[in-house]
Amino acid sequence: MANKNITLTEVEKAVRVIIDTAFENEDYFSELDGLAGDGDFGNSLATGFKVIDDQWTDLPRSSINAFLMKVAMLTTSHVGGSSGPIWGTAFMRAAIYSKDKENLNLTDIVNIFDSAIEGIMKRGGAKAGDKTLLDALIPTKNALEKVKTDAPDCWKRALKAAEEAATRSIEDTKGLQAKRGRQCFTGERSIGTVDPGIVAVATVMQNMNKAFA
Repeated sequence: MANKNITLTEVEKAVRVIIDTAFENEDYFSELDGLAGDGDFGNSLATGFKVIDDQWTDLPRSSINAFLMKVAMLTTSHVGGSSGPIWGTAFMRAAIYSKDKENLNLTDIVNIFDSAIEGIMKRGGAKAGDKTLLDALIPTKNALEKVKTDAPDCWKRALKAAEEAATRSIEDTKGLQAKRGRQCFTGERSIGTVDPGIVAVATVMQNMNKAFA
């Protein structure tokens, strides 16, 4: 994907990476969730994304907007717990931003992250520092934005920076107390644990970097 814009083909591939990451890490994400949550995060993601996987060949491919909008609807409807609305909001914001766009550049991706982060904040009431997936998405967006400023056509550099930022967020947030999500009910017991949503975002970005290297 170096030095080119993202077309529908690359968007499909990116969504495929997210789905496959959920499948491959179902038990691991649930195990992490069980340390300070109810232990169903991995299962919720995998079960919901299985519906998208089953309908993969029938998803609309007339535009990036149409494809992502359907993915957003299926995610919201079939991913269980609070994860469905949160991840569905991210896809929905990406779809709305992509309307009338045949391809996306790095500036567009940064704007999509901004819009998704804003939507998730409004939907779930979380903010930076609450120990949710936002604490991985925000550093990832910031890393992409820095590359956009320094080298706007260098996708390889952007993906590497995004992966590194998302991965760092796992350790950077470990000492926080969860303020939102299921883990917040455990209070101080959440301190010292990793948030499964943060780990999921980091794992997705690691796999994105591998897929598009």
